[in-house]
Amino acid sequence: MSIDTIAVRRPDTRGLTVALAATLMALLLIARIAGLEDVAAAGTFVLIFTSLVVEALPFVLMGALVSALIEVYVPPSWFGRVAGLPLPFQLPAAALGGFAFPVCECGSVPVARRLIAKGVHPAAGLAFMLASPILNPIVLASTWVAYSGRGVATEMVLGRAGLGLILALTAGWAIGTDKARELLRPRPGEDSHDHTSESNSNKFSAFTTHLASDFFFMGRFVVLGGAIAALLQTAIPQSIVGGLAQTPVVGALALMGLAFVLSLCSEADAFVAVSFVQFPLGSQLAFLVFGPVVDAKLALLYGATFRRRFVLRLVAVALPVTLAGSLWFEVIIR
Repeated sequence: MSIDTIAVRRPDTRGLTVALAATLMALLLIARIAGLEDVAAAGTFVLIFTSLVVEALPFVLMGALVSALIEVYVPPSWFGRVAGLPLPFQLPAAALGGFAFPVCECGSVPVARRLIAKGVHPAAGLAFMLASPILNPIVLASTWVAYSGRGVATEMVLGRAGLGLILALTAGWAIGTDKARELLRPRPGEDSHDHTSESNSNKFSAFTTHLASDFFFMGRFVVLGGAIAALLQTAIPQSIVGGLAQTPVVGALALMGLAFVLSLCSEADAFVAVSFVQFPLGSQLAFLVFGPVVDAKLALLYGATFRRRFVLRLVAVALPVTLAGSLWFEVIIR
């Protein structure tokens, strides 16, 4: 079996997502019946959690819609057309492809694998994979909406797009020197399904299946991330948070570590980042750029897609680039 017929299959997490959402709703209902909303901390938690989830889920739905459309209706041959370009053109063209093929970080991994397997230079395939979760219009739109209330929407959108593009190009160039067979992990027995030859009814069925799967998969992380963000805002003493936030380097590293743990979808993470009001905007930008490139769920996907040490090599590039860029951004907007 050739390596270009292999793709990453996303597990069905709808049952877990529904159970998680039901559990959280039950806890909120119990708290309301018990009168815990009168307690300041509990009331703050409920307010932050519900606002994050309500604001973020529409963007998650839009991202799942676009991802399903690409998966079912875009012929795989379209992704390989960039392979004929020289590498100096392939790299930026692939990185900017996030505007044309807006997929989240989970969807960009199998797409990048397909690109590399079809003959696109590994550096260009990696650049697309790392740039598309940041540069796609839905992510930039959600960032604009999240920060419009603070009057810095333009700065955060431009900062996120610029630093994300720089990181994608740098990491792609640094890691993509390996050949495809040296970079990709073979997984025989796991075939991709080409939907282009199916009938319209079968395509629509596949579309709805992908849409539901993507939405529930990403929605789980939004609900969980919103709960953790709300808990951090209410449970951790503000003196500790303030101490981390006062030092730009420590604050940026702290939010980058938090982005790795939370594993939020890039289409909704801006609504969590903007809630960390104690941290400067540069640290929040580090959260927004590092998370879509390296987080806990992506580490699993990377491990299933690429050979060993890929994650460590990616962190070795992403961490200093994101840190330096966020610090420079903080200096510029002051």
